[in-house]
This record gives sequence, structure tokens and C-alpha cells, in this order.
Amino acid sequence: MATYLILCRSLTYAQKAARALERVGITATILRTPKGLSQEGCSYCVRVSERSITIAMTALRETNAKITRVYVCHPTGEIREVAR
Repeated sequence: MATYLILCRSLTYAQKAARALERVGITATILRTPKGLSQEGCSYCVRVSERSITIAMTALRETNAKITRVYVCHPTGEIREVAR
């Protein structure tokens, strides 16, 4: 199953996004953005499962979360950017 990385500009924004997701029942893991995915230098991301991404994006839009990019990570190792 694929996972999604929701990139945030800072640890604070990632923590706020994770809290918003947890309020709607989605488990979110905060981690450093993998090298090569972040154009801003040091950033953090929130990882969510494929089955939760639709609800997660809706919750983040409703809370005006400061996200910069969204990537899908396939089990094959392929990573690609997707529309927010």
C-alpha cells in the first residue's frame, strides 16, 4: 500500500497538521523530509496512509494548514508529486 508525505515548511507546521489529522481520527507520523524532496532546505513532513489521504487533505484544507507539497510513495520505491 502506498503512503503519502505531506510536506510542511517547519516542525511547528508539521505538528499542527498532525494534530488536525489526529482530531479526525487519522494517525499521522512526523518526520524529516527526505533529501531531494524539499526545496526549502530543512523541512518536515507528515506521513499518512493511502486509505486516509482524502479525509486528511479535507481536514488540512479546513484548518488552513500550511502545507507546501504532497508526494505519494509507492512500495516499489517510486516517489512522485501529486496535486494538493
